[in-house]
Amino acid sequence: MSLLPLGQALLGAAGMSAWGDFNDAPSLPWEEEGSAINHGAIATFLEVVFGYCDGLIPIRGFVDQGQGLETRPHNIWIPADAAAAELLGTYANWAAREGTAVYVIPGTVAEQGQARAEHVRQMQAVVVDLDTGDVEAKLAHLIQHLGPPTLVVQSGGRTAEGAAKLHAWWRLTEPAEGQDLIRLCALRGEMADKVGGDPHFRSAHQPIRVPGTLYRKGGAERVVSIRQHHAEREVDLAEFAEAVAAMPFLPGQERHHSLAQGERPSLDAILTTPVREGAQDGWTRFQGASAAIGHFIRQVHEGRLNRDQGWEAICGYNAACLRPAWPLDRLKAEADALWALHVDRNGPPLLRADGAAPASVPAHTLGALLDDTSPMPDDLIGPRVLTPGGMLVLGGAPKVGKSDFLISLLVHAAAGAPFLRFTAARPLRVFYLQAEIQYHYLRERLQQLRLDRDVVARARDTLVVTPKLRMLLDEQGVPLVAAAIRQAFPDAPPDVICIDPIRNLFDGGPGGEGENDNAAMLFFLQSRVEALRDQVGPQAGIILAHHTKKLAKHQVKDDPFLSLSGASALRGFYTSGMILFRPDEEETPRELHVELRNGPALSPLLIDKASGRWVELDRRAERLVRKDIGRKLDAERTRRHDVILRLIAEEAEEGRLCTANAFASKFENKHGLGGKDNIRERIGVLATKGYIKYRRDARDLGQPYTKSKNGYLVVQEMLLATGEEIIDPETGEIIPATVRVLPSHFQCPQSEALLEVENPEVWVLHDLEEGAA
Repeated sequence: MSLLPLGQALLGAAGMSAWGDFNDAPSLPWEEEGSAINHGAIATFLEVVFGYCDGLIPIRGFVDQGQGLETRPHNIWIPADAAAAELLGTYANWAAREGTAVYVIPGTVAEQGQARAEHVRQMQAVVVDLDTGDVEAKLAHLIQHLGPPTLVVQSGGRTAEGAAKLHAWWRLTEPAEGQDLIRLCALRGEMADKVGGDPHFRSAHQPIRVPGTLYRKGGAERVVSIRQHHAEREVDLAEFAEAVAAMPFLPGQERHHSLAQGERPSLDAILTTPVREGAQDGWTRFQGASAAIGHFIRQVHEGRLNRDQGWEAICGYNAACLRPAWPLDRLKAEADALWALHVDRNGPPLLRADGAAPASVPAHTLGALLDDTSPMPDDLIGPRVLTPGGMLVLGGAPKVGKSDFLISLLVHAAAGAPFLRFTAARPLRVFYLQAEIQYHYLRERLQQLRLDRDVVARARDTLVVTPKLRMLLDEQGVPLVAAAIRQAFPDAPPDVICIDPIRNLFDGGPGGEGENDNAAMLFFLQSRVEALRDQVGPQAGIILAHHTKKLAKHQVKDDPFLSLSGASALRGFYTSGMILFRPDEEETPRELHVELRNGPALSPLLIDKASGRWVELDRRAERLVRKDIGRKLDAERTRRHDVILRLIAEEAEEGRLCTANAFASKFENKHGLGGKDNIRERIGVLATKGYIKYRRDARDLGQPYTKSKNGYLVVQEMLLATGEEIIDPETGEIIPATVRVLPSHFQCPQSEALLEVENPEVWVLHDLEEGAA
C-alpha cells in the first residue's frame, strides 16, 4: 500500500502514457498508405455513434475464431472527444497485427474499467444486427417503416445463405440518458424481435464490430465496411419509438418471437447439454459457460464447495459441454470476472472474526457517577464534534463538495488550527484512508487548496493520505490498513482515522449483504471499523464519509440525517453527524447541519468557498422570502448593466461620446432599460463600482466641449472612431481608424466625489458584490 504524507502529495510526479503499448510498435504494411484499416470509416462510425456523447468509450479486443491464436481479450477505454478517431485508429492497427477483432460498446461510461450494462451512461444511436436469414428483406422492412438508417455497416460475416451480415444504425438528435437509455435498449430488442435480428442488443453493454477494422473469423479476412451513410439523417427518440411500435412483424417472424420467450434452458439442461459454437443450439457457448460458471461460483460463495472444487467443476463443464472447449486462460478470465462481479453484488465469502470476550463488564453506581468531578477529556475536534473514541459521519450528495470540505477539515485538524466553528486543541495525527481519488488527481486537489502557509507547514507530516485503494476493509484488509497506520505513525497512535467513502470499502460479513442491511452495517462498524481502531489506537476518533440518497428538498430540511444512504443502524451508532447539502441547486452556498450525541446541538452553518477557502456566510444577508423573484430582479439588473456598458462602447465605435444625460435621453425605453431616471441611476451604480469612468475634456479627440459636471462616459478598452480610414497591414482591408479613450476622472466609491485618475492605463474596479479588484 502506498501512502502519501501531505508534503509528498504536494509534490509533482511524472505521468506515463497509457498508449505506449501501441505506439512503440514498428510500422506494418497496413499502417502505410493503402492500409487495410480504414481510418475514415472509423471516424465516420465514431461520429454517428458517439459524436454527441461525453465520457469514455469501452473498446473490446477479441480474437476471431479460426486463427489458431490463444490471445486473451484486450480492453481499453478512450475519451469520446475529437481525438477518439486517432486513438481508435492506433488501436485498430495494433489489433490487426495481433489478429484481434475490434468491438465497441455503443455507449459511454464514467470511469476506466466500467463495462457492465449498469455502467453505461449515454447512447446516441439505435442499432439492429441482421445476421441470419434474408438480410436484405429485413433491412427493406425496417426502411419501409422506420425510414433509412443513418449508417449501414457490413460486419464481414456471412449468413448460411452467403449474404453479408449487416448492422443498421439510426442516429438520435441527442444522447439518451437515464430512463431514455432504458427505452433505447428496449427499442433495440423490439426491432430485433420484429425482423429477426440479434436479440442480445436488448442489453446496453452488448459489443459490436467497428467499421474500418478487420474481420478474420473462420480464416476469411475482410474489412468491416460502411455500405451507406446518410450524414444528415437523425431521429427523435420519442418519434422513433412510436414508429417502432407501429411497425408490424416481418411475415413469419411472429412465430419465432413467441418461441423465443422460453429459449433459456433449465439449470439441469445447462449443466448436461452440449453447446456448439455459432449458437447452433439457440444457446451460445458464452451463455452456457456464463450460466454454468455462475452456478459453481454461487456454490463456492455459499461454502458448499471450496475454491479448488469449484474450479474443478468449471473445468469439467468446459470439457464435457462446450464444443469446442474454451482455452483454459479464457475460461479462467471469465471465471475471475464473474467471481468479482458476484462478490461486488453479494459481498465476499468471509468468516466473521470474533474478538476475545472482555474480562469483565464495567458498571458504575449513580453515586459514583455523580461524585466523579474529574476534568472531561479534551475534544479531538470541538465543540464535541469528534471526541476520543467517538465516530463522526459526514454525509453529502455526489459533487456537493464533501471530499473538498473533508480534506480542508483534516488539514486544519492535523495543524491544530480552527476551521469554521470547529477547533482542535493541538495538532492531531490523522490517517486518511480514501478510496475515490487517484494519486495524480489527489495531489492536484491538495495543491489547489488555498490554505494559510502556516497551516500547511504544520500539517505536512501529521496528515497521511492514501491514494485510491481497490480493496475491502475485510478480514484481510483490516490488518493491512493497521500495518500502514503503524508505519505512518511509528512513535504514537493516530488521533483520527478517516474512511472515505464507506461504500467503496464496505464489507457486510459472511452473509454478503450490502450497506442497506442493518445487520451488515453493524457488522462493518463493529467488526471492521472499530476492530481497526482497537488495533492501532483505542482512543482515536473515527470519521466516515458517506453518500446521501435522493430526497425532496423539504424532506432534507425537515430532517437532514434521514438522507444518509443505507441502513438506519448507522445513525444509531455514530456519536456525531454532519450533512452537507445545497438548499438551492442554482446557488453555490451549502448548508452544514451538525448532530451531536455528546453535546448541545449546533445551529446549521451556511458555508461556501470564497477565493478557494471554505467560509461561513452571514445568514442575515440571506433572502428569507420571495427568493425566486429576488433572483430574477438581480438577473435583470445585471442584464441592464451589461447592456449599458455595451451601448456606451458601441456609440464610441461609431464616433460619438455621450454624457450620462445624453445617453439616458437617447436610450430611454429602448433595449429594456426603462426611463431616463432609471438609466441615470444604473449609470451611477456602475460608476461607483468602477465599470464606468469619465473624460472631462475630449476636444483632443475631436469631440465638442461639454458643460456636463462629470464629462463623457468611458468604459474599459473603449475605442473611438475618428472618421478616417486606414488599411489593415495584415489583411489589406480598409477599416475605420480608432483611438483609445482613457478616463481622466472616476467616482470615489466611499464619498461619491469625482476624483482624478492617477494612472489612466490601470483600470481599477470597486465591485463590492463580486469582490473584484
